[in-house]
Amino acid sequence: MNISQAKTKISEKIGIKEKVGYATGDLACNFIYQTVSSYLLFFYTDVFGISAAAAGFMFLIVRMFDAVMDPLIGTAIDKTNTKYGRFRPYILYGAFPFAGVAILCFTTPAFSDPMKLVYAYVTYILLSITYSVVNIPYAALTSAITQDNKEVVSLTSIRMLFSNTGGLIVSFGVPLLAGIFTNMTGKTSTGWQITMSIMGVLGALLLIFCFLNTQERVEIDHSEDAKINVKDIFIQLKSNRPLVIICMFFILNFGVNSIVNSVGIYYVTYNVARPDLVKWYGLMGTLPALILMPLMPSMYKWMGKKKLLFTALSLKAIGLIALFVIPATMVPLVFTGRLIAALGTITAGAFTWALIPETIDYGQYKTGKRASGVIYALVGFFFKFGMAIGGIVPGLILAKFGYVANHAQTATALHGILITMTAIPVVFVIIELVAIFFYNLDEKEHKRVLNELSARM
Repeated sequence: MNISQAKTKISEKIGIKEKVGYATGDLACNFIYQTVSSYLLFFYTDVFGISAAAAGFMFLIVRMFDAVMDPLIGTAIDKTNTKYGRFRPYILYGAFPFAGVAILCFTTPAFSDPMKLVYAYVTYILLSITYSVVNIPYAALTSAITQDNKEVVSLTSIRMLFSNTGGLIVSFGVPLLAGIFTNMTGKTSTGWQITMSIMGVLGALLLIFCFLNTQERVEIDHSEDAKINVKDIFIQLKSNRPLVIICMFFILNFGVNSIVNSVGIYYVTYNVARPDLVKWYGLMGTLPALILMPLMPSMYKWMGKKKLLFTALSLKAIGLIALFVIPATMVPLVFTGRLIAALGTITAGAFTWALIPETIDYGQYKTGKRASGVIYALVGFFFKFGMAIGGIVPGLILAKFGYVANHAQTATALHGILITMTAIPVVFVIIELVAIFFYNLDEKEHKRVLNELSARM
């Protein structure tokens, strides 16, 4: 059998400069996509004037579009072979188009209501495409930098530190900047457009920096590239059980994160009745990353995969339940519940990313193809669908409970905001806790898989 086998040394160490350079790519993506994930629904309903139900339905339609496009993009990536490597060219050439489309999403042309919706669909679909073109190869780049599991965890920990730093900046800085520029210009829409322009340009420049400071050292037998196609999606889903579990984690875990983040601005604005605290509430959800991410390799070594994930998700559930039962008027306790949930959210989210490269190894072991782009396209689709749940679920449920933008909310609407941010996410977290026990690729098994791949060379 002709196996597309990686030829790098499994134990090769990666320098801190390259780890930081790689991590800036996720900082960039968070500057852009975290702003979209956290604030685009609010922007559509309270600034652009689209109904919550229409916006929620649009998020669903765009994810269906992704289901078709992402496998095609992933397949194209796996067939790429340039002087810059397989993945890095997409980061270079996709950076500014990605940023430009994000700015258009936060632009409010003076259209009629039907044309506003058309404009929103077009710009959001383009954003989804450009995000896939940049983020699928960026994420897959981990598997091309190293196969050493400890180095992958270290690389991912630094990446998640930068990612969560980006989330922290977005959570605190975007509402702050939007308020400042709104006051300066006298127009809320202009304030949001200028803010997104700043985040977009910074994001694009950081992606270029990432391209310049990374190296694809895991060499691939490119004679196998032509054999990779969209069918490999279904082959991987059939034979790669760890990948299926990871995909489930992504849609559930990041779905919960997106719901909690996107509804948080409604919760603080209307339930807590303190819109001035929105930026601080967002900050509390990301600040623990500065402590947790440097500790991730040690926690992994101490606890192992399953115990670490189970502990993190349990904290997440406890924090969300606390937010459900704590009266919204008790602000210090509300922030405490937010902090507890954030500790679990950040840890679980970061470690889930670190597991993907080993599912690529396992997929190669089972199928004979190292379909990195295909696997990351599949994972990326579930990640984006999870992130979009923050628009789909809140948009539809808030409309059901009678939410009306820029008005005092009824008791029913306030209750709808609360259960959307707490009770519904907890159900998802419980499913994740059960799924952990079906993940069958522990440290010992992964080492055996790598040794078997090496023996096939």
